[in-house]
Amino acid sequence: MAPYDAVVVGGGHNGLVAATLLARAGRSVLVLEGRTRVGGAAVSEQLFQGMDARLSRYSYLVSLFPSSLLDRLGVRVELRARRHSRRLDDCERLERIVARVAERLFPTLTEPLRSREELRALIDDDQAWEAFFERPLGGVLEELVDDDETRGVVATDALIGTFADLTDPELRQNRCFLYHVIGNGTGRWDVPVGGMGALTAALADAARGAGAEIRTHAQVTAIETDGIEAVVTCADGVRHAASHVLANVAPAVLAQLLGEPQAGEPPEGSQLKINMLLERLPEPRDGSASPEEAFTGTFHVNEGYEQLQRAYREASSGRIPARPPCEVYCHSLTDPSILSDALRRRGAHTLTLFGLHMPARLFAGDPQGAKRAAVAATLESVDSMLAEPLEDCLATDVAGAPCLQAITPPELESELGMPGGHIFHRDLAWPYAESEEEVGRWGVETDHPNVWLCGAGARRGGCVSGIPGHNAARAVLAAGQRFA
Repeated sequence: MAPYDAVVVGGGHNGLVAATLLARAGRSVLVLEGRTRVGGAAVSEQLFQGMDARLSRYSYLVSLFPSSLLDRLGVRVELRARRHSRRLDDCERLERIVARVAERLFPTLTEPLRSREELRALIDDDQAWEAFFERPLGGVLEELVDDDETRGVVATDALIGTFADLTDPELRQNRCFLYHVIGNGTGRWDVPVGGMGALTAALADAARGAGAEIRTHAQVTAIETDGIEAVVTCADGVRHAASHVLANVAPAVLAQLLGEPQAGEPPEGSQLKINMLLERLPEPRDGSASPEEAFTGTFHVNEGYEQLQRAYREASSGRIPARPPCEVYCHSLTDPSILSDALRRRGAHTLTLFGLHMPARLFAGDPQGAKRAAVAATLESVDSMLAEPLEDCLATDVAGAPCLQAITPPELESELGMPGGHIFHRDLAWPYAESEEEVGRWGVETDHPNVWLCGAGARRGGCVSGIPGHNAARAVLAAGQRFA
């Protein structure tokens, strides 16, 4: 086995970022991806038979990817800002707090970890610190935001893929909110022109251009290490030796590959993703906005503050919420390039629906039956906001089937290897060192000095950001004395 300086396990966007940075630094790098192509959750596909529409199957927006990192990688993907619906416009006090934290915190995500005290001093605003890092977000919103609907719209950023009560004392909702509002210091959510696949393709080109080797159909089944040298074994029996292994997989998956027990509670994802192709956009019920105006931003469905809390209680008791809270967005209004000319001419559009409070536990007993019930309840919830049934607007594929695809947490686990269908691989962590030993590190370290996390489960992970990939590469380069 000819040894590599680094083997990256998993060809998602973070793995490609790490591979590019290491290869540019002169390291020999091999990326192993078990699927037929790279990209992980950041891929575009023609989901409906005979319909030339390229939808972002899993992830669909970019928030945290630093523009400076894209420039450094030489990735030339056009990102377009989608227009937001009302979020912080009606609550200036909260807007000031969010702006302060985003401006001060975001640049630190690609730097060595600071201590909690150092980060608090950097933010230098006691009210902002307490609102984000000390108090449950629910209480903060009740204090700073008067309107129930506005409270709920703001709170959705705390519940994306995270099953939590807004008053949870463990502050999981605060951590999720934090990562969703600080992107590039503004919290702006962007759409990659051409879909997520365009971003992944550009990252793969950058990695290959830097000299990294990428192999698909290479499912990793085991990692062995003595802390100095490692061996990565694939399903076909091929073994690859490396000085360092960068694991672009969930921490629980890495533990399995290492033959170690999983630490902590199993992750549990909480979302229902529905991808649709429509013949036309539906009319909103209230008539205050055209379909184009309503769906080019975030179309919030039953996401008032009390509605969110009610849905959480229902899901906690093991029931699919009666009126599932969700949000809908039309990618093709911002980026028509994902549709063929023929589809555009006939007025077709895509819709992406992201449902909240759909934890994996709801699908445990009867996955397909629960999926049917969840989809039906969610479409009924959307219909409560429309002047016509959404299903009446769905296109049909060449076989006559409705162009609707739903993805539950168990399906995410089986398709992408995300334990519990958790889109962040596990609950998001605070973006500071939680022990003295962590200060000055990169938040990607494991118990093995030559094995590193480089995916969403790293500290400062989650979302489509490239940050864990960047930080893992920096950590490996900092250990450069191991390279001959």
